[in-house]
Amino acid sequence: MCGLTAFLALHGRSDWQHDEFTCVGDLEQKVNDSLDLIRHRGPDARGQWLSSDCRVGLGHVRLSIIDLSPAGNQPFHDSEDSIHAVVNGELYDYDRIKAELSGEYDFKSKSDCEIVIALYKHYGESFLSHLRGEFALVLYDARRQLFIAARDRYGIKSLYYTVIDGRLVVATEMKCFLSFGWSPEWNVANLREKGWLYGPQMYFKDVSRVGPGQYLVSQDFNTPRVKSYWDLDYPDKHHVYPRSEEETVARVRELLLESVQHRLRADVGVGVFLSGGLDSSAIAGMTAHIIRQGQSLGNDASGNLSNLSCFTVQFDKTSGLDESGTFPDVARRTAEWLGVDFHPVIMDEEAIASRLEDTVWHTETPIPDVNGMGRLALAEAAHAAGKRVVLTGEGSDEHFAGYADFIWRYILEPDHSWASSDTMAELPEARKVAHALIAKGFLGALPPPSDTEASRTLNDSSVFPRFNALFQPRFQKWVYKDSHNRPELLFARSFSEKVLADVATKWHPLHSSGYQWTKTILANYILRYLGDNIDMVYQIESRPPFLDHHLTEYVNGIPPSLKIKYCSATKTFREKHILREAMKPFVTEEVYNRTKQPYVGPTKYRKNGPVYRILEKLVTEANVRALGFLEWRGVQEDFVRAFGDHDTLAFKNTLSVAQMVVLGKRFGVKTAEDPQREVVAYEGTENAMLRSRL
Repeated sequence: MCGLTAFLALHGRSDWQHDEFTCVGDLEQKVNDSLDLIRHRGPDARGQWLSSDCRVGLGHVRLSIIDLSPAGNQPFHDSEDSIHAVVNGELYDYDRIKAELSGEYDFKSKSDCEIVIALYKHYGESFLSHLRGEFALVLYDARRQLFIAARDRYGIKSLYYTVIDGRLVVATEMKCFLSFGWSPEWNVANLREKGWLYGPQMYFKDVSRVGPGQYLVSQDFNTPRVKSYWDLDYPDKHHVYPRSEEETVARVRELLLESVQHRLRADVGVGVFLSGGLDSSAIAGMTAHIIRQGQSLGNDASGNLSNLSCFTVQFDKTSGLDESGTFPDVARRTAEWLGVDFHPVIMDEEAIASRLEDTVWHTETPIPDVNGMGRLALAEAAHAAGKRVVLTGEGSDEHFAGYADFIWRYILEPDHSWASSDTMAELPEARKVAHALIAKGFLGALPPPSDTEASRTLNDSSVFPRFNALFQPRFQKWVYKDSHNRPELLFARSFSEKVLADVATKWHPLHSSGYQWTKTILANYILRYLGDNIDMVYQIESRPPFLDHHLTEYVNGIPPSLKIKYCSATKTFREKHILREAMKPFVTEEVYNRTKQPYVGPTKYRKNGPVYRILEKLVTEANVRALGFLEWRGVQEDFVRAFGDHDTLAFKNTLSVAQMVVLGKRFGVKTAEDPQREVVAYEGTENAMLRSRL
């Protein structure tokens, strides 16, 4: 819901005292131009506020979800006109908060987001801990000269910041910075080290993001600091879990139903993205159950299940050389079983190719797969069906151990929290079975660590090898000289001292891995490329019920042996065991028993087809040399192997290059150069020519 931009003139900037009218007009235009770049996020209203001295400004574009009246337009202001805020997202349980604070705050709307100022006035800086939902916000307290920019606990909503001409600029999307005079440059070392997939710094120089569960704070216009208000935690692996399996199943079911109930609240149409896997099927099943109990589906109080629309993307078998269709077939059977409306969205090769560039521009995330194009088509279909809110299944695999990698972490150590003679005796056998499964190709190969010290630092639970293997572009030689040669160690050292201590001695390796997945791949890959930024292109607010901190704080305490269950009789591993049991009443027998399978789009395409042609257009020698940091011959080799040999890694490398070309062109990024080159100025012309030589 919505998009925002804000600025703060930092201490030491002098030109803020310029003529008031010139200052106001110029800054209003900058804010307005930045909002133009994300106007698709908020077609219903636009607003901005500038302080009288022009040192602070807030801008907002609104997608109306709760309280469709003008009273819900932003920015919000308190009655003394001293506290101002803009919010992007949805805040749940707001009726209770409004009732509790109504005696001390005069609410002017029925909007959920207005509680931000009321909570701040009541709790001060700790108000963030009282927010429940997905959000990014900026709040300015003029009396205290306090500026706060915060992000939700999981990074569902994006929030970036940089400093331009002495101004701190904060925005939902990085493209908003362009209107403030930002001249982007590649952060080449961070690209090569893949630091932008896990750290605060982006692949553009001097651009950072507020991390999940963090906020940026500036007092008295000083340089901002980053603070944390929430983080994931797990129990001591040596402590015995005090609850029974039955009690745990019941509590997970209760918390998930509550989470879904909150996310069905809207004054607009609500639907579900249904992939056919356990997670999205469970969301659809719980939604149908709640409707049967009499709760409204957004603005629909009819109770008619046929009004529950479920949207499924299907990569057509002719879209590439991969076969697909299994997931959509399961999704269709699930929809029929529930009695809901089913919308399959067919993605042929032309549909993939035609959406490639827009997907990169809107997500600002160069992830080398075609799932983002499929998600864009899903959002378009939901918009066409009159929906503005869609429930999704992201976050389940990270918290309930759904990925194959978690099996390897599970068998690294005994699970003393669920200790029994059976589980202890089964561990050696389970390890043998796991290795046999991978030898037969039933489990995805786990990329080996590249750095022994890094692996030891994270107690052999590092996820860096997994996302490092996703794509490996061919960088020029100077890039390796200018970047850190131990990227996996950089990754390990990016976590706080507390987290590293907990990983070393307190958390089970399965939970350590879950922490890393949630903080890196989920926040910076899945939720960007397959989440809010892509859904909002078509004004679809995605709400993931699995990412509710009331739920995850409970789930994080569940023993590894209840998340993954090894069966000695059948010699199989059952991932997400506790979730399957909790969701059994809401899913088909087929989904309940189905083994987790990754849902990925095709990676093999024919020569001269639509995908080949779009990549051929983008991955040219001129475009690659304009980037400045890639080795053209290696890029050529990958292109040939991608379509000649149907090599998956070569295709991903080629796609990642194309995506960087799109970013470079649309952002107007300066060509990267070897910083070790000696720059010599030659005079004798009207403008001095700069030439470089080794």
